[in-house]
Amino acid sequence: MHIWRIEETEAQLSEGIVLTEHCQGRMERMKSEMHRRGFLSIRHLLAEAGYVDHDLYYDEFGKPHLKDGKRISITHSNQFTGIIISDKHEVGIDIEKQRDKILRIAHKFTPIEEYRTIANTDALIRKLTIVWGCKESLYKIYAEPGLSFLHHINIKDFALADKKTSGEILYEGKTSSYTIEFSEFEGFTLVYATQN
Repeated sequence: MHIWRIEETEAQLSEGIVLTEHCQGRMERMKSEMHRRGFLSIRHLLAEAGYVDHDLYYDEFGKPHLKDGKRISITHSNQFTGIIISDKHEVGIDIEKQRDKILRIAHKFTPIEEYRTIANTDALIRKLTIVWGCKESLYKIYAEPGLSFLHHINIKDFALADKKTSGEILYEGKTSSYTIEFSEFEGFTLVYATQN
């Protein structure tokens, strides 16, 4: 796993990076400079892992793949980007900024009554951000249209101090299980999942 804090300019991040025609086109369509810088920083993370942009391709659902058959997942949130690569297991990674907005949307992705016992708002925001990151990580692994965070992805309850949990996807009669680890830094939550 590799994490990047974006502090460089777009010009600095462009140095030494050769993009495929497809990725060049994608980057040119990005209106936000922060998105372009994130996109380029991911290419630097690929380099740290021994890859170049040409080693990466995306399937029809937008899921990234490596040409050598290893599994990859990519994430970007504000000034942080991250990738995780695995030789044989499907993996998913997500970085999220901890924000109170999550309290307003929680009912869309988790049965919020499960968390009614958490009296401290900060702890609730942290917990819900982890749950969202867990579900996002599993969604990235599964990458099937129609998969619902609320109805198909279950995360086993955990304490903030646990740093890990597990999850299940129950979709179209199939069940798959996952090991999930999480950490928090600088008001962000990092979650990564591995298929069992």
